[in-house]
Amino acid sequence: MKIAVTYDYGEVFQHFGHTEQFKLYNVEDGKVISTEIVGADGSGHEALADYLAGKGVDVLICGGIGQGAASALSEAGIVLCAGASGDADEAVAAWLLGQLENSGVNCDHHDHGEGHSCGDHDCGDHGCGGCHGCHHGPMIEGKNVGKKCRVHYRGTFNDGTQFDSSYDRGEPLEFICGMGMMIPGFDAAVAVMDVGETRQVHLMPEEAYGESDPQAVFTVETAQLPGSEDLTVGTMVYLQSMYGDQVPARVVATDGKTVTFDTNHEMAGKELNFTIELTDVQEA
Repeated sequence: MKIAVTYDYGEVFQHFGHTEQFKLYNVEDGKVISTEIVGADGSGHEALADYLAGKGVDVLICGGIGQGAASALSEAGIVLCAGASGDADEAVAAWLLGQLENSGVNCDHHDHGEGHSCGDHDCGDHGCGGCHGCHHGPMIEGKNVGKKCRVHYRGTFNDGTQFDSSYDRGEPLEFICGMGMMIPGFDAAVAVMDVGETRQVHLMPEEAYGESDPQAVFTVETAQLPGSEDLTVGTMVYLQSMYGDQVPARVVATDGKTVTFDTNHEMAGKELNFTIELTDVQEA
């Protein structure tokens, strides 16, 4: 396993998009066996995510990060642990022990449009909807934890409506089990499965995308957002965080004078059902 940390003079650098260096940690059997400091090659979220993926990085530990960067890392298959600070070596040691708290996306306020702010709305506590499908460190137990797993799955709501299926896409999902790449309940189920086994699981919100956070719902005046008077309920928009990242939000109410946005994940507060078939397990 390889862990990267945004790095500056021994400390965890606090802005992923502006870091000039990463410290890379090669880990075997839960212990750091070597380290290397490398320069950040390129700028922008996708460039940095692609760069880290090219270095074989499995986990990124950083300070501040926005939704756009987090999404780029997720697409690159890199587990994110944000909100870290202080000594970089100590942060890695804490992560390996499962003791490093992941704040997820951690912007401080939203800016909309070209310099228009929604005021004092603060998403520091709820992370603009949270860390969708991730948790920090090896939090679960099972024979497949730390291994590369391939699964087919079908997800449904309690009324039987299907919301996702790898079978329909014709390709299994691949991830490292127990490293926070999947929602906790899904991860925990796969951790103890045998290759060829199919399992049915029912997940409560706290095992999936969490409860809906009322602080992630906020209202702004349309006068602060030119063009927002044309928004309709149900429209998906992207708000800009202080880091310049795009934060997805759903319009849930509008009266011509104000618009109410919800930055919770669309699955927040929902019970989910999965049929999971474990097709392959390999050493990561």
